[in-house]
Amino acid sequence: MGESIEDLVLNICKKAKEASYILARLPTETKNKALYNMADALEDHAEEILEANRIDVETSRARGVKESLLDRLILNKSRISKMAQCLREVAELPDPVGEIVKTWVRPNGLIIGQIRVPLGVVAVIYESRPDVTSDAAGICLKSGNAVILRGGSDAINSNVVIGKILNEAAVKSGIPDGAIQVVPITDRRAAIELMKMRDYVDVLIPRGGAELIRAVIENAKVPVIETGTGNCHIYVESDADQEMAIKIIINAKCQRPGTCNAAEKLLVHRDIAPVFLPKVISALRAHGVEVRGCEETLKIVPDVKPATEEDWYTEYLDLIIGVKVVSGIDEAIAHINKYGTKHSDAIITSDFNKALHFIKNVDSAAVYWNASTRFTDGNQYGLGAEIGISTQKLHARGPMSVQHLTTIKYFILGRGHVRE
Repeated sequence: MGESIEDLVLNICKKAKEASYILARLPTETKNKALYNMADALEDHAEEILEANRIDVETSRARGVKESLLDRLILNKSRISKMAQCLREVAELPDPVGEIVKTWVRPNGLIIGQIRVPLGVVAVIYESRPDVTSDAAGICLKSGNAVILRGGSDAINSNVVIGKILNEAAVKSGIPDGAIQVVPITDRRAAIELMKMRDYVDVLIPRGGAELIRAVIENAKVPVIETGTGNCHIYVESDADQEMAIKIIINAKCQRPGTCNAAEKLLVHRDIAPVFLPKVISALRAHGVEVRGCEETLKIVPDVKPATEEDWYTEYLDLIIGVKVVSGIDEAIAHINKYGTKHSDAIITSDFNKALHFIKNVDSAAVYWNASTRFTDGNQYGLGAEIGISTQKLHARGPMSVQHLTTIKYFILGRGHVRE
C-alpha cells in the first residue's frame, strides 16, 4: 500500500525542519556557492525543463486556459536564463543572517541587542508560474530557511523537474537534503494538510489569485503572509502629460496582463475626460484591450461596455480594463482605497504636491508617480528575486526578498546581573 497524502506531507515537513537547523548555521560562502551552482544547473538542464513545461502548456491549453494566464506558465530558454540570473543576483545580495540590527546599554550595564535569524521553514503555495519554484528556493536558501514548494496542477511537471535540479545542485554544494522540496502531487488535500503543519512550518506564503489566498487564510493554522492579488489603478490628473500617460497605461496594462502588478483600472479627472478618454481608449483597443466604463465614460465613448459594481473589485488578469471618470484626486484616492487590493497604484501628474498627497493617502504597498505599476518587483527594486509581494501590513509589505524572510532574536549580555 502506498504512502498516504497525510504521511507524504508530514515526512516532507519533518525533513524540512531537520534541514532548517543545519541551514541556519551554514556560512554565507556555502550558500552562495550553492546558488551559483543551482543557476548553472538550470541552464545546463534547460531542455529537460522545457520538455516538462511543454507537457504542462499543452495540458493547460487543452483545458481551455486563457492565453494571458498561459503566458505565466510558458518557459523558454530566455526565461530559464532569467531564472538563473535571479539566483546569481540573490547570491550577490548581503547575507541577512547574523546581522546585528541594533544594540543599546541599559543604566544597569546590561547590553541588549537584536540579531537577524532565519524564520525556519517557509512553505509557498502558488499557482501557474514555474519561475516561482526557482525564485523562492533561492531566496529561502540565502536567508537560511528550508522551503516547501506546492505549485498548482498547471505547472506540476515543470515544478517537479526544476525542484529536482535545484535540490541536486544544492546538496552537491553542501546544503542539507530537505532544504528544497517540491510537493510532487496536485491533490488539493496535500495543500490543506500543509496548511495545518504548525509544528514544522513557520510561515506560509500564498502566491496567486483571490480564491487561492482566501482558501489559505480560511484553512491555515500556520501564520500566513498574504501576497499577490493586484487590482491596480492608474489615476490621470487634469495637468498630466497626456502622451506620457498613455505610454504608461499601455505598458501597465498590456506588457504582461496576467501579472499581479498589471493595471486593471483607469481613473481620469473629469476636466480632461472629453479629450483624453477617446485617445487612451483608442490606444488600448489598438492593443486588443476590452474597455469597460462608468456612465460618464459611456457618454464620451458610447461603444464602451458598461462597467458593473463587480468590475471595480475585479482583478482581470487579462486584456480588460475598467475606466471611471472622477471629480478629482480625493475621489480617486477614496475609490482606490475602497476597491483596490493594497498592491500597486499610480498617479500621472505634473504637480509635486498632488503626487505627494496621493502617495501619502493611497493605502497600498507601492504607490507610483509618473511610472508604470509593472515595476513592483523585487528585481526591479534592486532586492534580487522576490518570494512574493506582500499586500498586508504585518512583518513585511511589498516585494519580499532575503531580509524579509528573517526575524529578530534578542541577545542580552550581562556580568552577573540579577533582577532586583
